[in-house]
Amino acid sequence: MMQLALNQITVPPGQTLLLTDISWSMFENILEELGESRSARLSYNDGMVEIMAPLAVHEDGKEMIGDLVKVILEELNIEFRALGSTTFKNQNMAKAVEPDECFYIKHEAIIRGKARIDLTIDPPPDLAIEIDITSHTRFDNYEKLGIPELWQYDGQTLQIHLWQNGQYITSKNSAIFPNIPVIDEIPHYMNESKIIGRNATMKKFRAWIQQVKE
Repeated sequence: MMQLALNQITVPPGQTLLLTDISWSMFENILEELGESRSARLSYNDGMVEIMAPLAVHEDGKEMIGDLVKVILEELNIEFRALGSTTFKNQNMAKAVEPDECFYIKHEAIIRGKARIDLTIDPPPDLAIEIDITSHTRFDNYEKLGIPELWQYDGQTLQIHLWQNGQYITSKNSAIFPNIPVIDEIPHYMNESKIIGRNATMKKFRAWIQQVKE
C-alpha cells in the first residue's frame, strides 16, 4: 500500500480533510510533522483526525471576537491568559481539540507561566470560541474535555453553550460575563467592524463596556 507524507496533501482554504483509523501515537506524529506554525486546525476523536484549513473571513472572526473579549476582561480588571488555537488533548479520553480562540480566566493563576498545558493534571480553558463559517463545531471533544463555556459564531449570530453534567446546554447569557449581553452585542460590534474598521470598533466597544460596568 502506497504511503503519503502529510506534506504531499493540500487542503484548500475552507475545506476539511478527515483521516480515519488514526492511533494516538499517529496523531502525535501528525502534530509534530505539521508543526506549531501551521494555519490548519486539528481535532482528534476516537481515531478520527479532522484537518480544517480556514478562510480569511474565518480568521477575521477569530481575531475580532478574541479582541472584543480581551477588552471586556481588561475593563473588568480580570486577569486572563489567551492561548489562541493551542492544542488541548487528553490521551486517556482519546480526545484533542484546537479552538479558534480560548481563554483561561477563572483558572488563569493555575496555568500562569506554564509553557505546556497537560489536561491530565491542568484544568481546561474557561472559554473556547469557534468560528463556524466554513465548518461545524463538533461538541464531543469539548464535552469530554470539560471546557465550561463554548461560543459559536457563524458570521451573524453568537450562540453560548454552558457545560453542565457532561453536556452543553444553550444559554442566552454567559456564565463568565453574566452582566454583559454578549449574545447581542458581540455580533453587533462584529458587523460594526466591517463598516468603520477594527480600531474604531474597539474604541466604541471599550466606551460601551465602561458605561455598562458602572
